[in-house]
Amino acid sequence: MTRIPVWKSITTELEGEIARGLYRPGDKLPTEAELSRRFGVNRHTARRALADLAARGIVNSRRGAGVFVTAAPLDYPIGGKVRFAQNIRASGRLPGRRSLRIETRPASTEEAAALALAPGEAVIVYEGLSLAEDMPIAHFISCFPAAPLPGLPETLTEVVSITEALRRNGVSDYTRLSTRLSATLASPTQALHLGLRDGAPLLRSESVNQDPEGRPVEYGLTWFVGERVTLIVGDGANG
Repeated sequence: MTRIPVWKSITTELEGEIARGLYRPGDKLPTEAELSRRFGVNRHTARRALADLAARGIVNSRRGAGVFVTAAPLDYPIGGKVRFAQNIRASGRLPGRRSLRIETRPASTEEAAALALAPGEAVIVYEGLSLAEDMPIAHFISCFPAAPLPGLPETLTEVVSITEALRRNGVSDYTRLSTRLSATLASPTQALHLGLRDGAPLLRSESVNQDPEGRPVEYGLTWFVGERVTLIVGDGANG
């Protein structure tokens, strides 16, 4: 009789516990050390069991955070109005953002064209991670014209919502002027930030938002984690 490898037995046990709801989508699994103690094996064996679950899409590993039961991708509408916080709350999850940098600098040629600025005019750059229940779902870089929004950098350190930050700086509302979607692969830095393997698939969105007077107020690049987000495109897709 062929003996079942120990790592396979651990995989079967964990998979059964996930199926019975002992670990739900988004829950963190025990660490390699904890599994080693529980099953009386070395960490290499526990690691192989977790790797098998990951290879079959049952769990996903986030660098520096642990191994989590795979959650169903959240629906993220993209339409005339896109509101990150509202979209995430509509999926039943808590929205959040992690800031990576806020700086004011001269606009690049691409940024100036998108925001209808003169070459080299100042822009506010806000880079960070978009979160759903503390899970990174996207890496974003947003650029805003600096001259009409002098207080925006400080406001962005105080509130999670870009919509609220703009409102506090005189932009009562905004709508999507254009969106371009494409597929790309995670760079090593993006993989590190998003808890992915290098080269994992991302959905890239390039967009321009305008205020009620038709003036561009935000040029944004967003890289969504393909396995965690389903983008829904349509005129009626509002956040």
